[in-house]
Amino acid sequence: MTDVERQAALDAIGAEVAACTRCRLHEGRTRAVPGEGTAATEAVFVGEGPGFNEDRQGRPFVGQAGSLLDELLASVLWSREEVFITNVVKCRPPGNRDPEPDEIAACAPYLTRQLEVLDPALVVTLGRFSMARFSPGARIGQVHGTFRAADAGSGAPKAMTFAMYHPAAALHQGSLKQTLFTDMQGVPAALTEARALRAADQAAGEAPATIAPVPSPVAPELLAVTPDPEAAPEAVREAVPDTTAEAGVEFDPTAQLGLF
Repeated sequence: MTDVERQAALDAIGAEVAACTRCRLHEGRTRAVPGEGTAATEAVFVGEGPGFNEDRQGRPFVGQAGSLLDELLASVLWSREEVFITNVVKCRPPGNRDPEPDEIAACAPYLTRQLEVLDPALVVTLGRFSMARFSPGARIGQVHGTFRAADAGSGAPKAMTFAMYHPAAALHQGSLKQTLFTDMQGVPAALTEARALRAADQAAGEAPATIAPVPSPVAPELLAVTPDPEAAPEAVREAVPDTTAEAGVEFDPTAQLGLF
């Protein structure tokens, strides 16, 4: 499939999302938020669901959490124009509440189809609802900053998945902002490893290899503050580990997605 064909397929999915009435969330939406970015990307970022600003503009991550995501991407010399950004649910839950299981299930086919079209090497999960799709049973406080093979039923069985807290969590607990930036340093290295694994699998004609989770590198200048699990708000709901294991992959700050 060419990039033009991929974009056309994504546009078609987006049109369906815009008119979707599969669950109750459509009743209160201003605009659905299918997602945005380049069809040529190797990296997809998946969040939870649209917020107030996203609902008004029909674009993902354009509020305060979106500004932080832009900063995170810039910290590894990436931009949102080089990736694809979407959510588990495509319409805003009332009052920014958690999406309900039936709402997630109703929206799941759209995300599956987007992933099939994009066929990413790496999926970066933002928050526990996104993480649960790609790594069922995992706890974000234990696996954030690590990557592993995506669950076969996630819609991206050939991808690796890298777990991160949702940027909105840092708006509730400021110390998580450093955790996000620390974890983000491991994303380019995870993409590099995902590329290598995919190339090896294609050469061998086998299914994607499953590897042990690899913690992201920790930049020394980001170690000044240690997140306090006891201070986490109810919305975060996960403990932050006290220690970080050594990374198995070095971060190359010059690593790029190679799209432009």
